[in-house]
Amino acid sequence: MNQGENRQIARDSLFLMADLRVDGLDGDFRIKVRNLSAGGMMGEGNVRVVRGTVVSVNIRNIGWVEGSVAWVQESRFGVAFREDIDPRLARAQAGQAGRVEHMTPDYLRNYQAPTTDATLLRKI
Repeated sequence: MNQGENRQIARDSLFLMADLRVDGLDGDFRIKVRNLSAGGMMGEGNVRVVRGTVVSVNIRNIGWVEGSVAWVQESRFGVAFREDIDPRLARAQAGQAGRVEHMTPDYLRNYQAPTTDATLLRKI
């Protein structure tokens, strides 16, 4: 896929913290995840990476995901995941990761459309 085609992939803009492990470096680095899709993410942090570097990212409710750095621009970088993930899991509150299919807000989940039965309408 060329770079222009990558821009068509659905992304979920968000802000969450994650841990990053860089192949060849010791320790974990705390980074900000700025957007997330099934195939990758944009991260930001004080870690020097170069294109092609193998990394692992610990994403909330998903766990460690392996990938490689696709691009770098100042303190931001893109990671292409080795395998697709479900990015909706990262948005779920702690303990709700198994309930992603029920992420519709409560106030919309039980909504019933108003009836159009004329006998139930009040005349003014």
